[in-house]
Amino acid sequence: MEIKEINTRYSELAESDCCLSCGGAINYAVPLPGEVCVDLGSGRGTDALRMAERVGESGFVYGLDIAEGMLEKARKNAEKLDVANVLFVRSELEKLELPDKTADLVISNCTLNHASNKQIVWNEIFRILKKGGRFVVSDIYATSPIPNEYKNDPVAIAECWAGAVTRQEYLDHLRIAGFLSVEIIEESAPYAKGKAEVASFTIAGKRAAGCGCC
Repeated sequence: MEIKEINTRYSELAESDCCLSCGGAINYAVPLPGEVCVDLGSGRGTDALRMAERVGESGFVYGLDIAEGMLEKARKNAEKLDVANVLFVRSELEKLELPDKTADLVISNCTLNHASNKQIVWNEIFRILKKGGRFVVSDIYATSPIPNEYKNDPVAIAECWAGAVTRQEYLDHLRIAGFLSVEIIEESAPYAKGKAEVASFTIAGKRAAGCGCC
């Protein structure tokens, strides 16, 4: 799906009661006071605002999303709740609008599967994490390649599995990006979606503190 289509589709959902979540990365992330956190695919800002409360006035949170409607809703929510230590930024997943080594913690909830080039996304996550920084991501993978007929199917896209890759391919992306130690926190049993079979999982990992190559 093109960026323009994504912006339109998810901006429309900003005012709906639809929940696009496939997991609970925020439930396993532990933002600490003073940390800088990033929520990729921040939507209406719910998780970003929760993290902003936890990191306190000495910390900061960036919520990144491609949909203008979602960003506008998130900003209004932050203003309504009088949360000052959060900034919502329009950004593509493949080119995160943040400097190198910005974040102590990156979270994402059922968003990365939408990216057309997932390897670049994981490279970007590695880039914006500080040495010793960590991520907690909930996402969907496929037990076998998703049939081409679903790639642009609006229902499959909205349910967050049209762009899913296989479990092994997913983990290979992390390894190539530089995350050499990854923990699978939770993982569902596979379930059918049309002619496909998918599963959801929540994974965590760190950028090595002693990496001397980057």
